[in-house]
Amino acid sequence: MTNTQKSPEVQAAADTPQTPANLTPEQVVEQLRALVAQIPELPSLTPQERELVRRRGNIPLSEVQAAVNVVGSSDIVTQVVGQPAGDVQQLVVNMNRWDAVENELKSALKSVADANLVRRQRASLIAIQAYGVATQLARNPENAAIAEHVAEMKRLKAVRRRKSATTAPASEVPATPKA
Repeated sequence: MTNTQKSPEVQAAADTPQTPANLTPEQVVEQLRALVAQIPELPSLTPQERELVRRRGNIPLSEVQAAVNVVGSSDIVTQVVGQPAGDVQQLVVNMNRWDAVENELKSALKSVADANLVRRQRASLIAIQAYGVATQLARNPENAAIAEHVAEMKRLKAVRRRKSATTAPASEVPATPKA
């Protein structure tokens, strides 16, 4: 029988937590889809169904727990409800556990949205800087290629301004007094 011992370097490396590799957006989407596919009982509600369920299910948890106690205390109530008290209690427990999942997902979504908002702001800042520099360089005839790009950027800005002007609310137009 041989007794193998790990060297101190190998042991230290094994004890050191490894930082997971950063995922690409495509990998995150793939993993999220795989994760969602494993979650049981995910209904697809229409907005109207969601609102109806939300209104009907708006009972405080203390009242729900009291109802579970009633189901557990009476065979008649259990028969009418059609669910044993243990099943109803498990439904409440599962609801609370899935609330924690929902909160974590909301937090993750907020973090991803915030990170994307920062990326969008950075990209916009770079675009503004590039436009300013390119506008200055385009004044020199040696930079004809840049001038073409600046012209395209000006065209796109004009289109954006026209769109925002046509979608401006009518309330901004001053009312003319009637004679």
